[in-house]
Amino acid sequence: MTLLTYDLPDPAATHALGVSLGRSLPPSTVLLLEGNLGSGKTTLVQGIGVGLGIVDPIVSPTFTLINEYLEGRIPLYHSDLYRLQPNEVVDLNLQSYWQGIEVAPGIVAIEWSERLPMLPPRYLLLQLVPTAQGGRVATIKGVGDWQGWSAKL
Repeated sequence: MTLLTYDLPDPAATHALGVSLGRSLPPSTVLLLEGNLGSGKTTLVQGIGVGLGIVDPIVSPTFTLINEYLEGRIPLYHSDLYRLQPNEVVDLNLQSYWQGIEVAPGIVAIEWSERLPMLPPRYLLLQLVPTAQGGRVATIKGVGDWQGWSAKL
């Protein structure tokens, strides 16, 4: 398990971390995002989109549940489970995204991932925690085979 920590004093720093992730993450990456409302999860995904070269605006898929952005270096699949209960998440068939079934391999970014009833075998857990100064601390933990990836950030 890899553990990386980043101090993010403002939304611009959160966005910049996302850009770095978008430039370095390989296809078939599952990124599970955890953090309170307003912690910067969507800002981070917007940065990932920029890092991937996606020009379409990236918005929170709170009501659409899954947004697909296919025009970047690799596709970005962005999901928000905030309004769902774990039993409702099953109907989304999210495992088809991380298994590459009927979709091109890309980055699967899932906000409110703690509502997933089943975790993929390999993923990055990114947690955003507020600081007393008004910023955030981001920690990234790799579950599964992630050797060598962190050196690319």
